[in-house]
Amino acid sequence: MVLRYCPNFNRIMNFDYYEGDVVTERLICIYEKFIFSVNLDEEENVSLIKEIDYVIGKYIDDYTFRKEMQVEIFRVKVKKTCTNILQAVVEGIIRIFEKYEEDSTRNIYISRWI
Repeated sequence: MVLRYCPNFNRIMNFDYYEGDVVTERLICIYEKFIFSVNLDEEENVSLIKEIDYVIGKYIDDYTFRKEMQVEIFRVKVKKTCTNILQAVVEGIIRIFEKYEEDSTRNIYISRWI
Protein backbone atom coordinates (compact mmCIF):
# COMPACT_ATOMS: atom_id res chain seq x y z
CA MET A 1 0.00 0.00 0.00
CA VAL A 2 2.70 2.48 0.97
CA LEU A 3 4.72 1.69 -2.16
CA ARG A 4 2.19 3.38 -4.43
CA TYR A 5 3.44 6.69 -3.00
CA CYS A 6 7.08 5.75 -3.62
CA PRO A 7 7.88 5.46 -7.34
CA ASN A 8 11.63 5.44 -6.59
CA PHE A 9 11.51 2.64 -3.99
CA ASN A 10 13.09 -0.11 -6.11
CA ARG A 11 15.82 2.19 -7.43
CA ILE A 12 16.64 3.35 -3.92
CA MET A 13 16.67 -0.09 -2.34
CA ASN A 14 18.79 -1.54 -5.17
CA PHE A 15 21.25 1.36 -5.28
CA ASP A 16 24.81 0.05 -5.40
CA TYR A 17 26.80 2.40 -3.19
CA TYR A 18 30.50 2.17 -2.37
CA GLU A 19 31.59 -0.13 0.40
CA GLY A 20 32.24 1.99 3.46
CA ASP A 21 29.75 4.71 2.42
CA VAL A 22 28.04 4.81 5.79
CA VAL A 23 26.02 7.95 5.05
CA THR A 24 24.29 6.44 2.01
CA GLU A 25 23.67 3.21 3.88
CA ARG A 26 22.08 5.08 6.81
CA LEU A 27 19.99 7.32 4.54
CA ILE A 28 18.53 4.30 2.76
CA CYS A 29 17.88 2.65 6.12
CA ILE A 30 16.14 5.79 7.45
CA TYR A 31 14.08 5.99 4.25
CA GLU A 32 12.98 2.36 4.53
CA LYS A 33 12.14 2.55 8.25
CA PHE A 34 10.21 5.78 7.81
CA ILE A 35 8.00 4.79 4.88
CA PHE A 36 7.00 1.53 6.54
CA SER A 37 6.39 3.01 9.99
CA VAL A 38 4.13 5.99 9.30
CA ASN A 39 0.38 6.11 9.60
CA LEU A 40 -1.06 6.56 6.11
CA ASP A 41 -4.37 7.86 7.47
CA GLU A 42 -2.76 11.26 8.07
CA GLU A 43 -2.33 13.38 4.94
CA GLU A 44 0.82 15.03 6.34
CA ASN A 45 2.52 11.63 6.55
CA VAL A 46 1.61 10.76 2.97
CA SER A 47 3.09 14.07 1.87
CA LEU A 48 6.30 13.34 3.82
CA ILE A 49 6.57 9.88 2.25
CA LYS A 50 6.29 11.37 -1.24
CA GLU A 51 8.86 14.04 -0.43
CA ILE A 52 11.44 11.71 1.12
CA ASP A 53 11.04 9.32 -1.81
CA TYR A 54 11.76 12.17 -4.23
CA VAL A 55 14.69 13.49 -2.16
CA ILE A 56 16.43 10.13 -1.77
CA GLY A 57 15.82 9.45 -5.47
CA LYS A 58 17.50 12.77 -6.23
CA TYR A 59 20.33 11.82 -3.85
CA ILE A 60 20.98 8.71 -5.93
CA ASP A 61 20.84 10.54 -9.26
CA ASP A 62 22.62 13.82 -8.48
CA TYR A 63 26.30 13.51 -7.58
CA THR A 64 26.55 17.15 -6.46
CA PHE A 65 23.56 16.81 -4.15
CA ARG A 66 24.97 13.56 -2.77
CA LYS A 67 28.23 15.27 -1.82
CA GLU A 68 26.41 18.16 -0.16
CA MET A 69 24.08 15.82 1.72
CA GLN A 70 27.03 13.83 3.06
CA VAL A 71 28.35 17.01 4.67
CA GLU A 72 25.06 18.61 5.75
CA ILE A 73 23.46 15.50 7.28
CA PHE A 74 25.77 15.77 10.28
CA ARG A 75 24.36 19.23 11.04
CA VAL A 76 20.78 18.01 11.47
CA LYS A 77 19.68 18.70 15.04
CA VAL A 78 16.95 16.85 16.90
CA LYS A 79 15.58 18.39 20.10
CA LYS A 80 15.62 16.32 23.26
CA THR A 81 11.90 16.89 23.68
CA CYS A 82 11.15 15.39 20.25
CA THR A 83 8.77 12.42 20.41
CA ASN A 84 9.32 11.10 16.88
CA ILE A 85 13.05 11.20 16.15
CA LEU A 86 12.75 9.39 12.81
CA GLN A 87 10.28 11.96 11.48
CA ALA A 88 12.49 14.82 12.72
CA VAL A 89 15.48 13.37 10.83
CA VAL A 90 13.38 12.94 7.67
CA GLU A 91 12.22 16.55 7.90
CA GLY A 92 15.87 17.59 8.33
CA ILE A 93 16.82 15.68 5.18
CA ILE A 94 14.02 17.39 3.27
CA ARG A 95 15.18 20.82 4.53
CA ILE A 96 18.71 20.07 3.29
CA PHE A 97 17.27 19.26 -0.14
CA GLU A 98 15.17 22.44 -0.21
CA LYS A 99 18.24 24.52 0.68
CA TYR A 100 20.23 22.73 -2.03
CA GLU A 101 17.52 23.41 -4.62
CA GLU A 102 17.37 27.07 -3.62
CA ASP A 103 21.14 27.46 -3.81
CA SER A 104 21.55 25.52 -7.06
CA THR A 105 18.95 27.61 -8.88
CA ARG A 106 20.93 30.73 -8.01
CA ASN A 107 24.15 29.36 -9.46
CA ILE A 108 24.54 29.37 -13.19
CA TYR A 109 26.84 26.68 -14.47
CA ILE A 110 28.46 27.52 -17.77
CA SER A 111 29.88 24.52 -19.49
CA ARG A 112 32.91 24.89 -21.62
CA TRP A 113 32.92 23.27 -25.00
CA ILE A 114 36.19 21.95 -26.27
